[in-house]
This record gives sequence, structure tokens and C-alpha cells, in this order.
Amino acid sequence: MSSRALRWWHTLRHLRPVQVYGRIWFRLHRPAVDMRPAPAPRAAARSMAALVMKPPSLLRPWVFRFLNEERDLDTMAGWDDASVAKLWRYNLHYFDDLVAAGAENRRDWHRDWLLRWVRENPPASGSGWEPYPCSLRIVNWIRWAAAGNTMPAQCLQSLATQVRWLGSRLEHHLLGNHLWANAKALVFAGVFFEGPEPDRWRAAGLRLLQRELREQVLPDGGHFERSPMYHAVILADLLELLALDQALPGVLPPSAVSAWREALPRMLRWLRVLTHPDGDIALFNDAAFGIAPRGADLQAAAQSLGLMPDDGIEASPAIDLPDSGYVRLQCGPAVLLADVGLVGPDYIPGHAHADTLSFELSLHGQRLLVDTGTSRYDVSPERLRQRGTAAHNTLQIDGADSSEVWSSFRVARRARPFGKALAADAAAPSLACAHDGYRRLPGRPVHRRSWQLRSDGLRVVDQVEGSCRDAVARYLFHPHVVVEAGGGDTGRLRLPGGQAVRWQARGGVATLRDSTHHPEFNLSVPTQCLELRLNGRRGELELTWD
Repeated sequence: MSSRALRWWHTLRHLRPVQVYGRIWFRLHRPAVDMRPAPAPRAAARSMAALVMKPPSLLRPWVFRFLNEERDLDTMAGWDDASVAKLWRYNLHYFDDLVAAGAENRRDWHRDWLLRWVRENPPASGSGWEPYPCSLRIVNWIRWAAAGNTMPAQCLQSLATQVRWLGSRLEHHLLGNHLWANAKALVFAGVFFEGPEPDRWRAAGLRLLQRELREQVLPDGGHFERSPMYHAVILADLLELLALDQALPGVLPPSAVSAWREALPRMLRWLRVLTHPDGDIALFNDAAFGIAPRGADLQAAAQSLGLMPDDGIEASPAIDLPDSGYVRLQCGPAVLLADVGLVGPDYIPGHAHADTLSFELSLHGQRLLVDTGTSRYDVSPERLRQRGTAAHNTLQIDGADSSEVWSSFRVARRARPFGKALAADAAAPSLACAHDGYRRLPGRPVHRRSWQLRSDGLRVVDQVEGSCRDAVARYLFHPHVVVEAGGGDTGRLRLPGGQAVRWQARGGVATLRDSTHHPEFNLSVPTQCLELRLNGRRGELELTWD
């Protein structure tokens, strides 16, 4: 079997049947557009205020800023300008600005925006009618109307048409957060409108949400795609569903609301564990700042809905999230977050990176070692580089990726961790783990790593079992960390707050190289990376601080 065929086999063999026949059905099925009159909107018991608001993205009429790029719709070649990245165009169709900060001051702009969208995006035409942007737009239009705005009649009619179209284009072939967004939109529409047809939308959405909640939220509270960013998105969705229930009490079944309330404390705790002292998430797998709400905002929203936060995160030297595969170690001024789990669900690893046994480190409330991050979703060498092992704080063997990431969202053979050992010693919490991702290589090497954190330092030890030609451990510094000195196997760093950190490498040749950090989409920040090329089968990096 050729290497290409083998890669496809290891990619496709994990898929569920619905993903195979569902993709065929999705490509071939062309449902009719249903443009019957819209059902009557339900009389709201109270206005649904936004729980968490994003920054404005509509800067002035027809000028939008998404993903750190500003464009004028009037100078673009329409809503589906092929020269513009698809993710940016998707954002244009989401209508997030309807419920962003200061939205009440842009009410006239918003009304013109809705009317223009209806005029220039005929039913079932263009990327705006694809199920995912359609789902997010449906919710945002409803939230805008529920905030006390009067929706033009033609937009109300279009909204009903969009919901009917979505109901015939559910993304069962993609599953994951896409199908979740579809279900949430059906529930919102089934609550916003009144009558037998909206009742069917609501029932269908609730059935999907009930099933997907059990599937997608793991027992430890983490979202099953193992991305802190998508976890926060799903968490925000559940909070909005609770707010919908409070705005229109009695419409949603108590059993569904109870299930959401049961899951949310676990999800809130998980997010706190994967949040650095600076208040932002770890950037494991596909993750970037500015997409999902920040943890503190979600905690405040949860409290406003009567959910109390979990205490004790900061007091625990070691916190294990065994189902999602993350560990938090903390001692003195240091917080370490490590990835010792699967890259994602076997049948949907599209947002996975080849980052097994990678970690991030904060010291004195400032990030010291960081993940490369995620700046793009296109099919490109840069997207592949950011997903690859060399872009993460872990060991790369013989130039291979620990999991075979390829294209933009595909994974063939993937690493499986084993042998995890966690010691919650308050004076020196430690963690050890191994993975088999490189056993497909000649010599069948296995990577083992251990971390020991102290109040004055961190020691990271890498070992290779089996034979290999080359092994390189990499440590990416945050761009604000200043490399003050370095030579041979020792060096000195300076944090933005002025604190000094000393590093010493053992068992290999240490080299400082230029690199980049991508904390947001379409953002590349120069930084430096320490590479430790092992001389033998064991390498060690020790960081010390006062």
C-alpha cells in the first residue's frame, strides 16, 4: 500500500458510518427552499439581555473587522469574495455585532445590515447558507430581536426560511461543535417562534442537544475535542440556553434545563483549570484568543444565572483532568499546564495538533513558555506547521510528527499516551507520562517525559526508549520574555515584571532560534525558541528562579 493510501486508511478507518454516508447525502441531497409565511413570534415574558458581549466588529457602515483584518463590504466582490479567507467571510455572515458591546448605538446600521443580507443572499446560495454560519446567524438575529429590537418583516420571513433550510442540512457528517451549533439554533428558533412548526424545531434541537451533551461533555467537564477555545464556546452556548429559559420560562422542558445546569459547574471548573493566571486559556490544539469569551466573563455570567463557581483551584498542587487528558501543576509562583491525553475523539480529531506531552508555563502571573497557537484554518504549509510537533513544547523524533496531522483538519495515525503518574506533593508536584506516537518509525521509539515543579524551579526530563537518528526537544518563549544571555548549555531570561529565570540544558546541544507565536487569528509575533538536540537517549532542561 502506498504511503498516501496508508495515510487515507488511517484517517478514514476511525469514522463513524454516519460521517461516511452523511457526507454523500449532504453532497447529493438538494432540499427545496421552504418560503411559506413565518410563524408568529412568541410574546417574550422578559427581554433577553446579552450575557457576554464581544467587542464591536462593525466599525462604521459596511466596514467590518474580524480576525485582525479590516475590510469594507462595498469594496469587496460581494459577500463571497473568493480573494477573502473563508473564515473571515463566515464571520461576516455570523452577525456577532448585533449583540456586541454598544450594539444599541448601532441599531440603524444593524437594521440596514439585516436588510442588505436578505437582499443580496438569496436562499440556499453562497457560504452564508452553509449550516454553521446559518446556525450562528439564526441565534444572533433572535437575540437581537429578543433584546427589544423590531425585526423588519422581510428579515423575519428570511429567518424562518433559514431555520427550515438548516433543519434539512444538519451536519451529521461533521458532528462535534458544528452539529451542536445546528441544534442550538433549532432550539432558539423553536422558542422564539410559536406554533406547531416551531414546536417541531424545538423538539428536534432538544433531542440533538441531549445526545450531544452526553457525547461532547466528558465526565471531567472538558469538551471532547480537547480545545480550550471550543470548550469555552460550548460553555457559552449552554449559558445562553439557560438565559433563554429564564427569558421565556416554561417553554423549555425542565429535564433539559436540569441537564444543562448539571453540566455547567463541571465545565466551568475545567475552564478554570486550563486558564493561566493572566486570565486567558492555554492554547492547546486549535485555540486562539478573541474567539470565545474569557473565563472570568463566563464565570460572571454563570453567577448571574444562579450557578456558583467551584473553589479550591488555586490551592491544589496538582489537578488531574483524566478524561480530557490535561494536568495542572502549581507550586509557589509557577503554574504548569500539561497535555497528556488523546489528541481528540478518534472519529473527529479535526482540531487536533501533534502536541502530545507538550506544556505551557506561567511564572509570577506571566507566561514564560507558550504553545505556538493558531492563526489560520486554511490548507497551507503554515497551517500544517502550526499543527506539527515542531511547533510545540515537546520532543520530536526523526523529524516526524507524534500524530500524523495533514491537510487542514485531518489526522492519520495518532499518539496514545500511557503510563501517566501524578504526585500531588505540595512542595514539589510531579507528573510523568509516555506516548507511542513514534512507534511507527524504524526502531519503534517511545517518548517518555517527566516534570517536577518546585517553588524555585522546574525540571523537565525527556527519554527515548528504542532507537532513533535524531531527537529534539523545543521550548517556545513568550514574546515578552527577554533572552538576556545564552551560550552553550546555560542562559538567562527576564520576565516583563523584571524577574530573572536561569536555564540549564543537559544531555544535548542547546540552540536558541527565531520563531513565532500566534495567540490570535492572523497574528504572528516574533519570539525565540530553545532547541535541545539530544546526544543520546536522555535530555533535561532545568529552569530556576528566585
